[in-house]
Amino acid sequence: VQFSSTLGPYKGGLRFHPSVNTGIIKFLGFEQIFKNALTGLQIGGGKGGSDFDPKGKSENEIMRFCQAFVTELCRHIGATTDVPAGDIGVGGREIGYMFGMYKKLANRYDGTFTGKSLKWGGSLARTEATGYGCVYFAKNMLDARGETLKGKRCVVSGSGNVAIYTIEKLYHLGALPITC
Repeated sequence: VQFSSTLGPYKGGLRFHPSVNTGIIKFLGFEQIFKNALTGLQIGGGKGGSDFDPKGKSENEIMRFCQAFVTELCRHIGATTDVPAGDIGVGGREIGYMFGMYKKLANRYDGTFTGKSLKWGGSLARTEATGYGCVYFAKNMLDARGETLKGKRCVVSGSGNVAIYTIEKLYHLGALPITC
């Protein structure tokens, strides 16, 4: 779903999960407009995905699905059009499979996917970035009030990358994470 390219190319994650349907993707794409606008970057909002569940699938099944998915998606994405990223069920491995197929089909690879591995131009610490960013945001808010995270109880929901790296950084800064 491509919602708004007023500020720049569409930007949002791709989600592979059994709960994915058109309504969820439309909601997440609409929400992405505002999330991206708040960054100050010149990017619009979009979202994509499938009800494909990578859990329990073989490496070859995941690769074939990702390649077939991007074969259909490739005419709608590009550095100045739509730049997908990972989301639930779509990590560096899946992005890598899609990026490789896109490169083969389009014969270029200029800024098409974010969340790639380092060898394909990805960012160092990408896996940790969102979780760490949550903690740094909270830390800056507390700093502005003259407080610290040290000794504070912090509730973290979830068990994916964001939650794991949020908890890791909270521990590192002396907070007491509580999971639910």
